[in-house]
Amino acid sequence: MASLVTSTTNPCHLGTSFLGERSALRITGTPVTRIGFLRRTVECKESRIGKRPIEVPSNVTITMEGQDLRVKGPLGELSRTYPREVKIEKEASGILRVYKAMETRRANQMHGLFRTLTDNMVVGVSKGFEKRLLLVGVGYRAMLEGKDLVLNLGFSHPVRMPIPDGIQVKVEDNTRIIISGYDKCAIGDFAASVRLWRPPEPYKGKGVRYADEVVRRKEGKAGKKK
Repeated sequence: MASLVTSTTNPCHLGTSFLGERSALRITGTPVTRIGFLRRTVECKESRIGKRPIEVPSNVTITMEGQDLRVKGPLGELSRTYPREVKIEKEASGILRVYKAMETRRANQMHGLFRTLTDNMVVGVSKGFEKRLLLVGVGYRAMLEGKDLVLNLGFSHPVRMPIPDGIQVKVEDNTRIIISGYDKCAIGDFAASVRLWRPPEPYKGKGVRYADEVVRRKEGKAGKKK
């Protein structure tokens, strides 16, 4: 019978090899080494949007108290509380700047976001914003009744939506809705809630869409060929 011979010589050989006669089996060992990893600290670049200054018109009043900002203009007044990751400063020239208060991942995320929100507040109380909607479909129409927006969108009953405070709504040609105001967030929320009642469908394009919205159309089922 064949005998098993274990050898520890020449440990540098890898794997298993047959040496000598057919009845001799030689097994060699492989040394184990540890692999180390080097950790490096990666610093995120400052947001390009967050670095931009915010121009404040002469008819807008800025009031800052700690992390609270209040903006007042000819169209209205807005206020916002900032998180501890960012800070806002007003320079002698009158412009506003948003800075990071700490070097963390969340601070990098909040930097550009709150700079944009601050700019929307300044522009909103001085110039205002507007959103336009378009009704597409046979019998689809809109009208104003007091402080309510009434929509006929093909349901068995009209849809009545109360208009929030601080928002003005106009209807042109019974199919065009203009939503305006000084709070961009409130305008966007109300416009989205109107569109939600009948989003545009992809086959005929019927529904409530934004004026600048592009609806991707689908091809319907082809008829039976004769």
